[in-house]
Amino acid sequence: MSDLLEDEDLTAALKKCPEWELEKKSITRTVEFEEFMEAIDFVNDLAEIADEAQHHPDIRIRYTKVTLTLTTHDAGGVTEADIELAQRIDNLVD
Repeated sequence: MSDLLEDEDLTAALKKCPEWELEKKSITRTVEFEEFMEAIDFVNDLAEIADEAQHHPDIRIRYTKVTLTLTTHDAGGVTEADIELAQRIDNLVD
């Protein structure tokens, strides 16, 4: 089980992925695409990365917007695993 990131460490970790926002015990990011199928393709690519990392985000698709939420349920909040996956997702988006 990963250790929960405390306030200072969490603030520092979030600087590695500035597109993500802290929301209670998770981090979120919304990515917008031009077309619906681009959003679906992104989610399919993301699924491969998440499965490889054995860490799965909550995914909400609203037409061309994909909102991702990361948290480590076992730890009760954000861990290094969430930050690492957020960075991998950022690389996928860019």
